[in-house]
Amino acid sequence: MEKPSRCRIVSPSRRIELEKIMKTMGFSKKIILGLMMTLGLTLGAQANVGGPAWDKAPDRSNDMPALQNGAKLFVNYCLNCHSASFMRFNRLKDIGFTEAQIKDNLLVTNAKVGETMKSAIDPQQAKAWFGVNPPDLTVIARSRAGSNGTGADYLYTYLRTFYKDETKPTGWNNLVFPNAAMPHALWELQGVRQPIYKEVQEHGATAHVLEGWEQVKPGTMTAAQYDQAVGDLVGYLQWMGEPVQKTRVHLGVWVLLFLAVFTFFAWRLNAAYWKDVK
Repeated sequence: MEKPSRCRIVSPSRRIELEKIMKTMGFSKKIILGLMMTLGLTLGAQANVGGPAWDKAPDRSNDMPALQNGAKLFVNYCLNCHSASFMRFNRLKDIGFTEAQIKDNLLVTNAKVGETMKSAIDPQQAKAWFGVNPPDLTVIARSRAGSNGTGADYLYTYLRTFYKDETKPTGWNNLVFPNAAMPHALWELQGVRQPIYKEVQEHGATAHVLEGWEQVKPGTMTAAQYDQAVGDLVGYLQWMGEPVQKTRVHLGVWVLLFLAVFTFFAWRLNAAYWKDVK
């Protein structure tokens, strides 16, 4: 005859402890599942990153004429819609402009030399026209860095890959930033172009790869001149993101030299203090 199994009686305090343990385990499972989902979404987003490779932007950080030309292009073509609310006009003296040159050539509105660079466009009108307010460009060259290169590389490629697309509200599209709300502000300089694609087989599927560009309508600049102008503009945007970068680098060199000399004297002083200690 089979003996009946004994039932173990759990005390109320023990039951409360077990319930807490089970709740903690359930909460831990939720955290783990949440982390796994987040990781999956992140990897999926990285896997979906596409578009053309970014071209390497030329380094114009120490080229004063190039920075001055970039500042002129920024004021004439970018400042109409975009602001640089963390940059003052008088800071342009750092790249060789005089106060008279700033007043005569770079103040397109009623702004004063000591004021920040604010766009003349009304924010409500900008949102109605473009769907979004144009972003501030003060640190745009620092905020657009990615796996394909620096923020300067992104801007240099972005400003050179606009093409005509009548299906878009602005009439323009971009290879680096598809469906961009921004029209091609520099189209008069570059002209009108259309991308040329070729079909290739990748992993059993047909893909369209950029082969080149077709110049539909010429601009006021040649392709080489336009690339030079965009390089100057991007160089200025890069400088505007950190105007004291050159000073910071030079100061950092002197700080490292001071620390090296101080370390040598500290090492010899330590040896002199402890030479008689055995």
